[in-house]
Amino acid sequence: MARILITSALPYINGIKHLGNLVGSQLPADLYARYNRGRGHEVMFLCATDEHGTPAELAAAKAEKPVAEYCAEMHAVQTDIANRFGLSFDHYGRSSSPQNHALTQHFAGKLAEAGLITEVSEKQVYSNTDGRFLPDRYIEGTCPNCGFEKARGDQCEECTKQLDPTDLINPRSAISGSTDLEVRETKHLFLRQSAMRDQLDQWIDSKKDWPILTTSIAKKWLHDGDGLQDRGITRDLDWGVPVKNGDQDWPGMEGKVFYVWFDAPIEYIAAAGEWAEAKGLGDDAWQRWWRTDKGAEDVKYVQFMGKDNVPFHTLSFPATILGSGEPWKMVDHLKSFNYLNYDGGQFSTSQGRGVFMDQALELLPADYWRWWLLSHAPESSDSEFTWENFQQSVNKDLADVLGNFVSRITKFCRSKFGEEVPAGGAWGEQEQALIDELTTRIGAYERHMEAMEVRKSAQELRAIWVAGNEYLQSAAPWSMFKTDPERAAAQVRLGLNLIRLYAVLSAPFIPEASDRLFAALGTEDRSWPEDVAAALAALPAGHAFTVPEVLFAKITDEQREEWQDRFAGVRKD
Repeated sequence: MARILITSALPYINGIKHLGNLVGSQLPADLYARYNRGRGHEVMFLCATDEHGTPAELAAAKAEKPVAEYCAEMHAVQTDIANRFGLSFDHYGRSSSPQNHALTQHFAGKLAEAGLITEVSEKQVYSNTDGRFLPDRYIEGTCPNCGFEKARGDQCEECTKQLDPTDLINPRSAISGSTDLEVRETKHLFLRQSAMRDQLDQWIDSKKDWPILTTSIAKKWLHDGDGLQDRGITRDLDWGVPVKNGDQDWPGMEGKVFYVWFDAPIEYIAAAGEWAEAKGLGDDAWQRWWRTDKGAEDVKYVQFMGKDNVPFHTLSFPATILGSGEPWKMVDHLKSFNYLNYDGGQFSTSQGRGVFMDQALELLPADYWRWWLLSHAPESSDSEFTWENFQQSVNKDLADVLGNFVSRITKFCRSKFGEEVPAGGAWGEQEQALIDELTTRIGAYERHMEAMEVRKSAQELRAIWVAGNEYLQSAAPWSMFKTDPERAAAQVRLGLNLIRLYAVLSAPFIPEASDRLFAALGTEDRSWPEDVAAALAALPAGHAFTVPEVLFAKITDEQREEWQDRFAGVRKD
C-alpha cells in the first residue's frame, strides 16, 4: 500500500469558479485521489480557499461586507459546490487559518536565518483618490507585452507574463478607477530567489517524468533574460498574515502582511494541520505526511494546477521549502494543464464569461460535467468547450454506451429470469475472448491513470464500456433464450457482473452514477478487478438486484439551444 499526498491549486475566494478552473486542478486531482483509494492506497487529498490579497478585499468591498465575513461566507459556498461536484477532499481548508498564519511566519523566520530575505526600498504606486498604496492586483492597465487592456499589476491573464505594477501602460486603480496615481517609496521584504537558482535548477533537472509543459515553463523563468528574480513577499494591505519573524515582531514591517503568493502554497501544509485538529489528532498525524523526519520519506506527493500557477509551484514555493533548511516533503510530480476555452473565447471569472460550477449543477448532475471535462482535459494543448460537443459526448458515451448497456441487461434479466442473477449455463469462447480483451484494456487503463494521463484514461474506460456492448450484441441473449435458456442465463449473469465491474472502474470519473449502480445491484463489493474472470463472478446466482432508473438522460437539441443562448453573454449576478 502506497501513501499518496495530493494537492490541487487553491481557488481564490472571490466568487464561484468556472468549469475551466475546475478541470485545471481540482477535478483531475479528485480523479487521481479516487483511483488510488480504489486501488487500496492511503491517500491524503488537500485543498483550501485562497483568502488573502487584493481579490478578497475587492470582492468584499463590492459585496459591502467586512473581508473576514465575506471570506467565511464564500468558503462555505465553495465547500458546498465542491461537495456537490463530488470532490473528495480529505480536508478543504482556509488560507486564513491560524495554522497558516503560524506556518507562514515560521517559514519567513527560517528564510531570514538562512540569509535569504532582504529588505528593499522600492517605488510603489500610490492612489491619491483611494489614500493608499496599490500593490499588484489593485492596479489594472495595458500589458506592455501583449497589449491586453485588463492586465493586472502582478501578471497578465492573457499572456501570463509576470509584471510589476509600474510596468503597466495607462495604469488605473482597480478600486476606484482613478488615474490620479503617483510613485512613492515603501519598504518590503524580498525572497532572494536568485541565490537559489542553481539549487532549483538541479532539483527540476531531477524530475525526469514531469510534463514538458511544467519543466519548460520553469526553465524559462529560471534562464530567460536576466534569469530568476528576487520576489517581494510583503504588501501594504490590511488583510493577510501579519509580517513576523517566526513569533517575533519584524522591525520596520509593522502594518504589513505577507504577499498572498508567499502564504498560499504554505496552506497546503497548514491544511493538513487543520485536518488533524478537526479530527482531534495530534501533530504527528499531519507531520507524517509533510516532514521527512516524521514519516513522510515514503510519501509520493503530487500537485495539480493550471499552467499559470506553474512558476510559483516550481520556483517560489520550492525556494521557500528548500531555503528553510528543514526536512519538508517536496513535490514529486507536478501535473499541469493548459486552458479550457469557452465557445470561441476564454472562460473568465473576472468577466463572468462561460459556465460556472453552480450554474452547471442547476442544468445537470455533476457526473455529466465530470465526464466531459475529464475526457476533454486540456493536457497537451488548450481545449474548447462547445455545447454541440458536450451534447454529443454525453449522448454517445454516457447514454448510448454505458447507460444503454445497463438498461438492456437488467431489463432483459427481469423479464426472463426475474430480479436476481440467473443460475445455469457456462462460459464459452465468446466469454473468454471478452475476459482477455478486458484484462488487456484494464491494464492499459491502470497505466494511464497511474501516469495521470487523464484523456487516455477516459478513452480506455469508454473502450471497456464498448467491449461489453459488443459482447452483448454478438451474444444476443434475447435470441439465445429461445433455443438455449441455460446459455442465455450464463450470458446474462456475465452481463450483470459487468455492471459491477463498470461501477468499480468508472467510480473515479462518475462517482454518483457508480454509487447508483452499486445500490441497484445490492452490493458494496467495490474491490478492484485484479483478476477479471473472478471479478465477473463476484455476484453469484440468486443474488438480488433492482433495475435502476435511467442512468444518463440524453440532452435534447432544444436543451442544447436553450443553454447555448443562455450562456452566450456574461454572468449577471
